[in-house]
Amino acid sequence: MYGLVHRALQCFSQDTYGDVVWNKVVAEAGVQVHEYEAMLFYPDHHLDDVLLALSNHLDKTPAQVSEDVGAYLVTHQRMEAVRRLLRFGGTTFEEFVLSLDELHDRVKLALPELDLPELEVEAHSGSSFSVLVKSERHRFGAVLLGMLRAMADDFGTLVMLDLGMSTLGSDDVERATIELFETDFATGRGFGLVAEERSR
Repeated sequence: MYGLVHRALQCFSQDTYGDVVWNKVVAEAGVQVHEYEAMLFYPDHHLDDVLLALSNHLDKTPAQVSEDVGAYLVTHQRMEAVRRLLRFGGTTFEEFVLSLDELHDRVKLALPELDLPELEVEAHSGSSFSVLVKSERHRFGAVLLGMLRAMADDFGTLVMLDLGMSTLGSDDVERATIELFETDFATGRGFGLVAEERSR
């Protein structure tokens, strides 16, 4: 698997809990890599082993930690590029959700080797949606849930989110359900087409 995914878990752990925790987690996971390089490939089990070790250390389930990672990818300053990529999906939370169909292809243009799940959006009404997560790995749904929760806050939208399983053909896939209650519930974060220049 592309190291970009491993790197995201590493950055989440270090930025949220510090280097000491990350080093303990890596040791408990029994992997020999302390610094993941985004553009290198690593065994899939590294991600599973480190996530499980981090979950045990935090006394959380892997799904809870995965959801926290999803929120981190949107809210942390280090990950501003991810937030901007998502915000280009629309000017409202509803438009953003509908644009998730295209996210896989947009990422592939920049990183063709990155194996992210495909997302299929189903609009049940103007305020009710489902997102199917097409992936062999069943933890991306929790990451998506965290991202959706953070993006709803980003837009100032009040939503209810849930994650379950659904059948697609002969496959079981994760399904995130989204119910919009109030689009102007709070003041969202500012966003412009040109990234703000950081103070030097």
